[in-house]
Amino acid sequence: MYTLDDRQTAAQTWFREARDRICAALEAVEDELESDAPAGRFQRTAWNRNPATTEDPGDGEGGGGVMSVMKGRVFEKAGVNISTVHGVFSPEFAKQINGAAEDPRFFATGISLVIHPRNPLVPAVHLNTRYLVTTKAWFGGGMDLNPALDDAAQTSAFHAELKALCDRHDPSYYDKHSKWAEEYFWVPHRGRHRGVGGIFYDHLDSGDWDRDFAYTQDVGRTFAELYPRLVREKMHLPYDEEQRAAQLRYRGLYAEFNLVHDRGTVFGLKTGGNIEAILMSLPPLARWD
Repeated sequence: MYTLDDRQTAAQTWFREARDRICAALEAVEDELESDAPAGRFQRTAWNRNPATTEDPGDGEGGGGVMSVMKGRVFEKAGVNISTVHGVFSPEFAKQINGAAEDPRFFATGISLVIHPRNPLVPAVHLNTRYLVTTKAWFGGGMDLNPALDDAAQTSAFHAELKALCDRHDPSYYDKHSKWAEEYFWVPHRGRHRGVGGIFYDHLDSGDWDRDFAYTQDVGRTFAELYPRLVREKMHLPYDEEQRAAQLRYRGLYAEFNLVHDRGTVFGLKTGGNIEAILMSLPPLARWD
């Protein structure tokens, strides 16, 4: 039976708390839009990774997670997933993971979310934060904004909030992590970025675990306050069929990136995660034309 150490327990507990905080914030937004349609609520589905396995992680695989999905009047599809898994990487995949080539055993816990709003004027968004342990241990993650229709003012406000977030922890973080996001969320076969950027970081191990954990927690707290505010600015605005069509085409680009380039998708598939949870990021509707 795998036993979490104090740091693993603290990280797992935080990701659960972040899930609850974010889901409550999004459900509150659902309640505020006047509509004949009912307000959406998250439906949670637990899943186990190889549930029959009870061996030590050095010999087997284990863990699982909870997938939370809401389909409502503001959010056409909102998915907020948490998971905690442990086991052994395949020899091939271990070579690609920090600290796993020497010993392929791993532990990973985190939260991942993608929000696809109904109104094309409201930006889609992604957030992921995680804690991984191999022979090394580190935090990673970030958030990025994905508007189907450009809005310079919202983009500027989003980045200003992220800079303030980063500056609370290290004045060098925003420049480094926003540049990393710009590079990471590039779609090579389309020759463009997936969205308007954000922050992205990986292998964060400054030598001060509490400091790194505090930054990762602040990413979650900032998201729970920032994104609902951006949604409220636009969710009441009217839109036309042309704008809706532009949104669906943009979702096609989003799906392409997540299926071809997203690290989280690759990690989930390579480690035997729940397929529905891994593909939760895909939009409910998209078009290519």
